[in-house]
Amino acid sequence: MTRSLTFLGLESSCDDTAAAIVRLRDDTPEILSSVVAGQTELHAPYGGVVPEIAARAHAEKLDLCVEEALSQAGIGIEDLDGIAVTAGPGLIGGVMSGVMCAKGIAAGAGLPLVGVNHLAGHALTPRLTDALAYPYLMLLVSGGHCQFLIAHGPEEFTRLGGTIDDAPGEAFDKAAKLMALPQPGGPAVEAEARSGDPKAFAFPRPLLDRPGCDMSFSGLKTALLRARDQVVAEHGGLPRAVRADLCASFQQAVADVLVEKSRRALTDYLTHAPAHPAFAVAGGVAANSAIRAGLETVSREMGVEFRAPPLRLCTDNAAMIAWAGIERFRLGARDGMNLMARPRWPLDQSAAPLLGSGKKGAKA
Repeated sequence: MTRSLTFLGLESSCDDTAAAIVRLRDDTPEILSSVVAGQTELHAPYGGVVPEIAARAHAEKLDLCVEEALSQAGIGIEDLDGIAVTAGPGLIGGVMSGVMCAKGIAAGAGLPLVGVNHLAGHALTPRLTDALAYPYLMLLVSGGHCQFLIAHGPEEFTRLGGTIDDAPGEAFDKAAKLMALPQPGGPAVEAEARSGDPKAFAFPRPLLDRPGCDMSFSGLKTALLRARDQVVAEHGGLPRAVRADLCASFQQAVADVLVEKSRRALTDYLTHAPAHPAFAVAGGVAANSAIRAGLETVSREMGVEFRAPPLRLCTDNAAMIAWAGIERFRLGARDGMNLMARPRWPLDQSAAPLLGSGKKGAKA
């Protein structure tokens, strides 16, 4: 029997300011509270997240979110055993806001501080919600990241492949903008696609003709742009029914790529002969019902348990950060007041950078 651990988690890597309290008692985790303050309205006029606006909003809301999380959990700071905070990767201004807030609380209360990789928060969420045993296969699929990882432990991950350019969430956002749909693009495109025909347009399935688990979505976005322009030229505008067909066909193309690459990643993962084979998905795009259905199907076909967190834990939240902090804390991890905010922080430190990493190295 392990003693109870109660952690405050802080998340501010993009455009959601979040605080949460997670308690581990007798090896059973419980989310006591989870507060998320979104910034959609602040960024809506610009068609995407503006880093400076996001950072200022985080600085204004972090302490309020912490206060609300403590209140909902019915505890005080004196009841905490530690503070976990996203230390990267992400928009550096937002990450710095969270790290500085966490340092202040930790120093003032005399509590241990644990820096958490934002992607590890997503990758370890199935441990929080479903107690998955290591090793399991993880698909992180969000606005800024997309990769297949074998999770061997809280700090040990093997990357099997990832996107070499746009992440699916980014592609959905750009698709929404092309279709004159509101942001965030994922839910908007999915809603429009419900009334469309996924076979109306023959969009490409990039990199399916090449071996491995790497993905590419930039060319798919370009194909959507060209198809839209052709429709506009032929109709003098974009009819609502055709827009639905475009969205449905685009969404199906993304789903087909993710499903086939998942099949390949599962084949690789199963060579490790895990005692309890499991495939989990997390990240904002995991909320897409068409993509989830495809991933569930391929898991069932390969005889692997499929797990997806509740939708509220798929998008950015602080409960996953608190839990990842607890997992690291139990391994002996502690960070000092010199904890740095990191815009780039690959989970698999030994993997070669993906082609879309840029000159400064891999983000994830």
